[in-house]
Formats: sequence, C-alpha cells, structure tokens
Amino acid sequence: MKNKLLYLLVASGLVLGSCQKSRISPSPTTAISDLSAFSTPDRVLNQVRSLYSNMRNGQFYGGRYVIYNDIRCEEFINELTNGVTGLEVWNGTLNNNNNQVTALWAQAYYVINLCNVFLQGMSNTGNTVVGSTLAANYNGEARFVRALCYYSLLQLYARPYYDGSGSRPGLPLRLTGNSGAGDYNLARSTVNEIYTQILADLNFAETNVPLTYTDAISTTSRAHRNSVIALKTRVYLTMQQYANVITEANKIVNATAPFAAATGVAHTLQADITNVFKAPYTTTESVFSMPFNANETPGTQNQLGYYFSKSFGNGEYSLNPAGIVADAGWTVNDKRRTFNGTVGGKLYLNTKYGAGSPYTDWVPVIRYSEVLLNLAEARVRTTNAVDAQAVALLNAVRNRSDATVTYTVGSFATATDLINAILKERRIEFLGEGLRSPDLLRLGMTIPAKTATSGTVVAIPPSAPNYIWPISASELILNPLCTDN
Repeated sequence: MKNKLLYLLVASGLVLGSCQKSRISPSPTTAISDLSAFSTPDRVLNQVRSLYSNMRNGQFYGGRYVIYNDIRCEEFINELTNGVTGLEVWNGTLNNNNNQVTALWAQAYYVINLCNVFLQGMSNTGNTVVGSTLAANYNGEARFVRALCYYSLLQLYARPYYDGSGSRPGLPLRLTGNSGAGDYNLARSTVNEIYTQILADLNFAETNVPLTYTDAISTTSRAHRNSVIALKTRVYLTMQQYANVITEANKIVNATAPFAAATGVAHTLQADITNVFKAPYTTTESVFSMPFNANETPGTQNQLGYYFSKSFGNGEYSLNPAGIVADAGWTVNDKRRTFNGTVGGKLYLNTKYGAGSPYTDWVPVIRYSEVLLNLAEARVRTTNAVDAQAVALLNAVRNRSDATVTYTVGSFATATDLINAILKERRIEFLGEGLRSPDLLRLGMTIPAKTATSGTVVAIPPSAPNYIWPISASELILNPLCTDN
C-alpha cells in the first residue's frame, strides 16, 4: 500500500497530453514533460479535462464514494458477503488497511494533487498561454474540483462539523503539488480549517467559472457558476450554517413555485424524475454529474448499477425491507417507487441505474432537487417555524413524483414535524445517490442497525469509533505527522 500511494503522488505530477476519444474524457497517448504541458491552449484544456476524468475514477466519484455513503447506513442489505464490494463498509468493521479505506483516500488525494499541480502550472505558464478569461475559468474549475475532493474526504474520515464547531482533527491540507517523490510530512488541519479552504475555493470558483457552456455535456459535467453555488448550499448545510444556505440558494432558486434558476444555467426540476436517470442524462435538473460512455466506464465492481440492480447488475445490495421502502409515507403512487423491483423475492433499486453492461449510467453528484430541499430545511431551522416557502419547496419535490400528496402549513403541528418530513423526503429522493451517510453525520444521528441473513449489524452511535472511517494506513506510513482517528 505504501508503494501504491507513493506511485499516485508521483504520477499525479506527470501531466499528460492527449488526443480526445470523446468529449467527456481525455485519452492520453503520449507522456509529455511538465514544461510543455501548458505550452498550447489545447494542452491546457486537456489538463482541465484530466481533473474531471480522474475524479470520476471508479474508486471515487465513478461509483464507490457514492456507494459507500449509502451502504454504510440502513437502506441496503448486503447479499453476497464479498469483501471486495464493500462488506466491511456495510457492517462497520473497517480498519486502516482495508482497500476501501486506502484506495478512496489515495484517489481523492491524487485528484487534489492534480489540481495543485495544475494551478501551479497555470501560474507559471498557462495563464499567459490561454489568456485572462480562459485562465480564470480553468483556475475556477480546478478549485471547484479540489473543494469537492476535500469535502468528500471530510464526510468519511473526520468528525462532523457540529462536534466542537470544526475543532476536531480534519485532513492533511495539501495546497502545493508534488511532481516527484518528496516530503509528505504534514499534520492534520482541523475540520474547520478544511472547510475554510473549501469555501475559499468555491468563492473563487463562483466568480471565475463560466455562467454556462455551449454544449449539454459540458454544462452537466463541468463546473459553472450555478453548480458551484449548489455545492455551497451542501457545504453550509453540512456545517449547520443555515443562514448561509439560504443566502446561496436564493441566488439560484425563485422565491415562489415553479422554482428555477433565473440566471446562468436554467436549472429546474424535471416533470418526470425517471428522465434524470436515462440518456442523455443532461436534464435541467442535473446540476453536476459524472459522465460515462462506452469508451469510458467506471471499471469492474465499481458501477452503481452493478451494486444496486439485480436485473442489470450483480445485485450486491438489496433494499432493506425495514428501511425507507417500508414507510407508509412513501405511497404506492410515487413514481420513485418504479425504480424498485422485486427479483428472486427481494427488492432492489433495480432501474435507477439500469443501463446495464458496460454500465454507462451517469453518476449524479448534485441535483436541483437537493438544492430545493437544502433551502427548505435551512428555512425551517432558521425560523424555527412551519415556514410556508419550505412547505412549497417540499411540495415541489414531492408532487412531481406523487401528485396525491400535497402538504399545507396546516399539515405540520411543529417545525420539528416539517424538518422530519424534509429529511424523510431526502431518504426517498436520493436513495442510492450517496447522501444518506452525510445526512446522518451532519446531524449527529445514529447509524441505525440492520439485519440480514448473515447476521445483524448493530447501530453505530455518534460516540462510536467506527462512526467515521480510520485514516488510510498508507498515509500513516508515508506521513508520520498524520494521526489516526
């Protein structure tokens, strides 16, 4: 594992030039020196594309990061007891040497290093080569990617922000690139210091990335102003800074229904949620996604469809019959129930990711429905009242899939009742999209117990050591200043 992380750290400084096989992924054919990597506009653009393509590696946002954040919670049951496909994540028995722990950490820091090397290359050469406008765009994109990587690592490897207002140990905060073997000694910054850097990156990105792109694939898979703002609503929600959630969301959400973004990319909900999860995957609801095609797939045993679907995948995880699917509030009329299907007597999230082999489903990272529910929750928590706009936002998400349920202010006796309805809606809306674990942890909620034929996994309270993941053994070996959780 030591050699693997060292290789990743070194390789991330070797910037590659390429010809494009597709519009979504650079396909390196010739290694070029980092002196010439920024020598032409095409080569600079290729470095930007490489940031995204490495983030959608199967070990990270190409599949496993999303999967891990769902299967460690209560909605899924492990069917095949395969350690390669997340058994220890599901049952909460990870240690520092588990491949899930080390591989995700290594890939995330690999991308962070790519961003750092890119930003340095732009400062040295690239800004002049591409001109001020494109330089600002590209630097903003790199800082968006870096921010998302650091945010994602925090959700698994560090205590939630609420615990000590971010004073607990966070991550090694690397902001300069390594292009060869070097000194990796760096102590962990606090959680708050990491979030401060994340927000600095996102604030820079917001004012520098494009408002939109000329093609639908780039608009869905590259950072633009509204996708940066949407991510900021998630970050502030995670930090329980609800007034800031409202400030950010108001930039891209109308005050009244129908809710939409008035400037930049015209985000709005799809009338039919199933359209979000099938080709061409570039709907107005798809704020930011990881694209795949026949030439680029997540790789073996990383794909969402492989894990969650039985008809189109391997059926690694069925839906927990005691989970959200058992809730009477999720009615039989709800269109989102059509994603579920019974195979062999067990219920699976069968068609949400139903492209099948070679698994070209795009991975949703941020959807507009999340922004609406982020805003709804923040309004209730800020006003401590049954807020009328929050009810309208909840209805917008609920009604497009289930027209038989419409809430009114009178539907909720207290603000707590409305918050619980919003949290339940998130469980339904984002099932299999990797938001469940971050939702539980940001609120200090226990990860519930679950029972399978192989045995019962006990509940994990916030005080338990396995509430968060251990630090990668590779990092601890190479970086003696880094401490374990």
